[in-house]
Amino acid sequence: MASADALSRSALAVLHLHARFTAELNRLTLDAGLTAAQWQILHAIRAEPRSVSAVARLLGLTRQSVQRVADLLVGRGLAGYRDNPAHRRARLLAATEAGAAVLRGIDPGHTELARRLCGELGGAEEFRRVTGVLGELSRALAAVAPHAAPDPHERP
Repeated sequence: MASADALSRSALAVLHLHARFTAELNRLTLDAGLTAAQWQILHAIRAEPRSVSAVARLLGLTRQSVQRVADLLVGRGLAGYRDNPAHRRARLLAATEAGAAVLRGIDPGHTELARRLCGELGGAEEFRRVTGVLGELSRALAAVAPHAAPDPHERP
């Protein structure tokens, strides 16, 4: 039963990590008037517009949950929808200048958190290694329990 214990411990560790990340992102984004969820989606479209489905796949979320937050961002003028030349029905979500400005306001706190985490973990290389291990765990879970992840073929 060592593998069952490892599963339980890893699940609890990841859930605890998620809660800490969410709390810290909520703290970092509070002054900008965003939630952690809003920041995640706005950050995902910062460099390039993406369909809601593409954002959901990138973040490992359901399309519906991303759609709800995207609509809130659009309503606040922080993002907008554009026509998608690759798909008539799946419009692209893009950050507006106001959305980009909000992200720039959050960047210094985000950078400082990254610097502090990097120091706590013993450097950038160790931070990359830990991130890689988390990615491996995510890929392994998707391989053995594909139903545990949002369906990448979910219609937009």
